[in-house]
Amino acid sequence: MPQTLANILHLGIKEFRSLGRDYAMLALIVWAFTLGVYSSATGLPETLQHAPIAIVDEDRSQLSTRIVNAFQAPYFRPPELIDQREMDRGLDTGRYTFTLDIPPDFQRDVLAGRQPAIQINVDATRIAQALSGAGYIQTIIATEVDEFVARYRGGAPLPAQLAVRVAFNPNLTQSWFGGVMEVINQITMLSIILTGAALIREREHGTVEHLLVMPLTAFEIMAAKVWSMALVVLVAAAFSLLVVVQGWLAVPIGGSVALFLLGAALHLFATTSMGIYLGTVARSMPQLGLLTILVLIPLQILSGGTTPRESMPELVQNVMELAPTTHFVSLAQAILYRGAGLEIVWPQLLAITAIGAVFFLAALRRFRRTITQMA
Repeated sequence: MPQTLANILHLGIKEFRSLGRDYAMLALIVWAFTLGVYSSATGLPETLQHAPIAIVDEDRSQLSTRIVNAFQAPYFRPPELIDQREMDRGLDTGRYTFTLDIPPDFQRDVLAGRQPAIQINVDATRIAQALSGAGYIQTIIATEVDEFVARYRGGAPLPAQLAVRVAFNPNLTQSWFGGVMEVINQITMLSIILTGAALIREREHGTVEHLLVMPLTAFEIMAAKVWSMALVVLVAAAFSLLVVVQGWLAVPIGGSVALFLLGAALHLFATTSMGIYLGTVARSMPQLGLLTILVLIPLQILSGGTTPRESMPELVQNVMELAPTTHFVSLAQAILYRGAGLEIVWPQLLAITAIGAVFFLAALRRFRRTITQMA
């Protein structure tokens, strides 16, 4: 037993040295846990911002002027007043995302109790702005028309008031959610890539044959790759969480970072085993990259980090219970957002450990078969 642990330790140190000579992989690790996390957290706008809008005002009335002036920064750019001929051309060329056509006699029809229509044209190729922008525009127009007819600017008192309290993220800041979720995504991605690449690198450099003639077992070789690459990712993730997320992005951490890192270590036990398995299937780095894409996309999208699992089909929810990322995302959100302790997240820790053990045994069996064929 002591000799086995010593072999695993020395082989792991060898993996550190091999990774230290792989400058491309080192650059990927640094970028993924720094600029990769920051850009993903801040790249998507939290709300509609500076959307280009143009208006065809055929009424030229007080009401239409109020509607034109209601579109203000930071949601919209100052509206451009155009004519009918420029409306379609502006949408076709991508100059405007929204165009409005206020018909003649609009104010008169409104005051007469009729229901005139304002045409809203949306460039739906800009999907992020189109989804929220159309709703913003309808709300703005309806508010201005109601206030003009009532001759009073302000909402009517309601018989009941709603007291909304937003927990854990009072301002609904997108970067608070995106930063933590991106750290989780990078942990999953790099742990699979690093262990798979370590095995592919051994094969390409011919050092697997050297290991096979030594008094080493398949378990020792695999365990060394698992713990060494998992430690690299764990240290990088801790740095990213404390320096980039908590420091640079100013995201408040509600719970214990140590408990999160414990969950991350168990998660890495599962994902590094997956990387070993993929490394035995692939014969080259390009093949490993393609296989990694096929595995990563479902793990990241269907685990609950991008879309709530409750909105997914029940079959997908049941299948993803077998993925370690599902339980890790749930654990991370509970700890880092809601300040949950061990008494709350222990089922997720237990599930990740069980799934990791299954993946490790499956990868070990595949790895033994592979090196036997090579021998």
